[in-house]
Amino acid sequence: MESERLLLLKWIEEGYSTKAWHGPNLRGAIRRSDERQASWRLAPQRRNIAEIVVHCAYWKYTLRRRLRGDKRGSFALRGSNWFPIPERLTKEQWRRFVRLLDTEHDALVQTIMNASWRDLCRTKQGLGDHIPSRVYGLAMHDVYHAGQIQTIKALYKSRG
Repeated sequence: MESERLLLLKWIEEGYSTKAWHGPNLRGAIRRSDERQASWRLAPQRRNIAEIVVHCAYWKYTLRRRLRGDKRGSFALRGSNWFPIPERLTKEQWRRFVRLLDTEHDALVQTIMNASWRDLCRTKQGLGDHIPSRVYGLAMHDVYHAGQIQTIKALYKSRG
């Protein structure tokens, strides 16, 4: 059971912050991004890096909340999934969003480490499948959005 828990933690950390064969993880993708780059949009209806960062923090929170059985509504920002972000971010706003992502990631890792294996494998109402599948899916979610962020950064740099 502990080797399976370590595998869950490996997946979630590879998608988020540890070196992996697939290239940049989510934390690596936002490294060295500043508030201007984080709030830039390719077009009016397109997501920006800051929105993606907060979105990823929210889904880490959601999985942690479901694992622990916590009630909804305790996320740091009002709403769900995609959150309105100011058109122009300050340095401090951008730092707060990155801190939120780090905090939610760390809290999820701690929850996985502290949960009983039985709780990790139990199918939770509203999840549709068992927790290890959700952890794996969240790791893939981080990698997917890391790729999106890398694309946005490349387009930002090439805009002339």
